[in-house]
Amino acid sequence: MAQDATVTWLTQDAYDRLAGELEHLSTTGREEIAKRIESAREEGDLKENGGYHAAKDEQGKIEARIRQLKELLRNSEVGDAPQSTGVVEAGTVITAVIAGDEETFLIGSREIAGDSELDVWSTQSPLGAAILGLKVGDKTSYTAPNGREIAVEVTGVETWAGQ
Repeated sequence: MAQDATVTWLTQDAYDRLAGELEHLSTTGREEIAKRIESAREEGDLKENGGYHAAKDEQGKIEARIRQLKELLRNSEVGDAPQSTGVVEAGTVITAVIAGDEETFLIGSREIAGDSELDVWSTQSPLGAAILGLKVGDKTSYTAPNGREIAVEVTGVETWAGQ
């Protein structure tokens, strides 16, 4: 099943942070969970062994995150945040009036924002896709997942300065 990979823009800091997480999970994380599983296995009957089942669940989550990180890093474009030219693009901070409420958010990947409190909207989300390429002052609308049409006006586009 061939799919076109979605390229994700990342800052160098975000890429390094994610690569570090991948390295940790692929080595130390796997070793620790294997020890927990082995320890729980030694306790006996696996059918009623809560520790064993919890460790196996945790192992599944670690392996899923490893796959996610590998895919993200393989299909990423690393660089500086684009300098704002007043046009909405991945890696810019947007201020917009959405359904009458002013909101400020980052367009791109949650992985870019790291520990920032800033909301992040993907370029593939209904809102992100609707405003991508718009300029300050442009108005549009998009259809929310519930079918409701939501009006949007872009009031500001700024360069992402990181945390």
